[in-house]
Amino acid sequence: MKLSGAKIVIECLKKEGVKIIFGYPGGAIMPVYDVLYSEPSIRHILTRHEQGAAHAADGYARATGRVGVCIATSGPGATNLVTGLANAYLDSVPLVAFTGQVPTHLIGTDAFQEVYSSGITSSITKNNYVVRKVEDLADIIKQAFYIAKTGRPGPVLVDLPKDIQLAQTNFEYPKKVNVIGYNPTYNGHIKQIKVAAQNIAEAKRPIILAGGGVIISDASSELRDLALKTNIPVTTTLMGLGSFPETHPLSLGMLGMHGTPYANYAISVADLIIALGARFDDRITGKLADFGSQAKVIHIDIDPAEIGKNVSADIPIVGDLKKVLKRLNEVVDKKENMEWLETIEDWKRKYPLKYDNNEELKPQFVIEKVYEITKGKAVIVTDVGQHQMWAAQYYQYTTPRTFISSAGLGTMGYGLPAAIGAKIGCPEKKVVCISGDGSFQMNLQELATAIGHNLNIIVIIINNSYLGMVRQWQELFFDKRYAATNLVGNPDFVKLVEAYGGTAIRVSKKQELYPALTEALSLNKFVLIDCLVPGEENVFPMVPPGSSVSEMLGVD
Repeated sequence: MKLSGAKIVIECLKKEGVKIIFGYPGGAIMPVYDVLYSEPSIRHILTRHEQGAAHAADGYARATGRVGVCIATSGPGATNLVTGLANAYLDSVPLVAFTGQVPTHLIGTDAFQEVYSSGITSSITKNNYVVRKVEDLADIIKQAFYIAKTGRPGPVLVDLPKDIQLAQTNFEYPKKVNVIGYNPTYNGHIKQIKVAAQNIAEAKRPIILAGGGVIISDASSELRDLALKTNIPVTTTLMGLGSFPETHPLSLGMLGMHGTPYANYAISVADLIIALGARFDDRITGKLADFGSQAKVIHIDIDPAEIGKNVSADIPIVGDLKKVLKRLNEVVDKKENMEWLETIEDWKRKYPLKYDNNEELKPQFVIEKVYEITKGKAVIVTDVGQHQMWAAQYYQYTTPRTFISSAGLGTMGYGLPAAIGAKIGCPEKKVVCISGDGSFQMNLQELATAIGHNLNIIVIIINNSYLGMVRQWQELFFDKRYAATNLVGNPDFVKLVEAYGGTAIRVSKKQELYPALTEALSLNKFVLIDCLVPGEENVFPMVPPGSSVSEMLGVD
């Protein structure tokens, strides 16, 4: 039986086990939506902006570990996906995005709502396709999902001309996929693994740096086994939060610009750095010439392009972290490292994370109370800015896929739609979105999506009436010249949520916070808590730009 291209798209999604799609319709993608209308096995979530659809698919993928799917029309629909695709690309999130396109005979004529989607997104997708023949469609979709979820994951775009959606052909979904030139390495070289084990045995001051790759590879249990067997302390990147329990004595918390003092001090004097699925970005390393200058580096990553890119690797190992760590744990010797651990414990006592906990409602206090009332078992989704760093510092993450944030791209407006995706993907879990008054307004139209679907999400706005992180930099490095960072004219967020049919609570005093959180958790519905905090509170510690990670502001 022959099927239309639009029908083939939906049948392929069913073969890939897709249950959820986030999207926004339009003329060039209408045939797919027409088929979707009568398909009961796939739930379509209508976001209120295509960027919201991409971020929701991203949040869904991070929370579940499955491939997220989003869909948009041609032209502005496709360009509105761009930020979401770039966000997923930099954070290695598996997405497949479908975009409508003008009919093939009109491509290149500047037809209505025509843009070159493939060219626009070529640098921010793992791969992309323009379907030219309906006979190729099933093969392309099979490849798209395979590429998105294998090796180092990432987004893939499939551009669907309207005539391809309407054309018919025989349908058979491929059983196998073969992408020429694409062959990820999964098993690390055993000789290199043994060399790594020998260097671990000889090290006096070793440290593990766990990145987002640990979570992507589902290697948290293997990381824990390695740390416990060797007594090596573990620090994480922002993407790596939750890969190792922060309540464990071996945890050093987050490293880098706003990392813990003891993590930054430890990596600065370490004689061995074991980097797991981390890319050594500038927010982690500070001044590159000084980073880990006393250490040999073992770098394990599935993407060979990351090894040696920013920090030279003495012992490079290309492979899947879960597989490599299993082999490493088999050959590595038990260790004590008592003198090194005592040094670190001394730093922890001398230089804890701290803030001036006075009578004001401080943002750090808000995060601590969220941790206390959720018992550390919520999925925390953040926007980008000061609140993101406070959420990273003052909430203790113990399991993977419980901290979801835009790390590489730093996308304001990510939080609310990503929380929607996380909640739809994990309906049984508590989902808390921590946002700022600036970030929240980037995609606040998704209130309609969250409230309309009756999603039990708690949104907490750290409302300081500033673009807080930019203002902090202006205070510290630009003589307090607050250029365009004072958010004059902010809306009344409580009334705004109520206008969408939701529930909101305003908190301006410390004693009001716990009752508000308790009420929000008890209501089993969407609730926003607007927390009015001091305007000029800063995130510390902070490594100034161009400084070594051991040179921190706010550390006495």
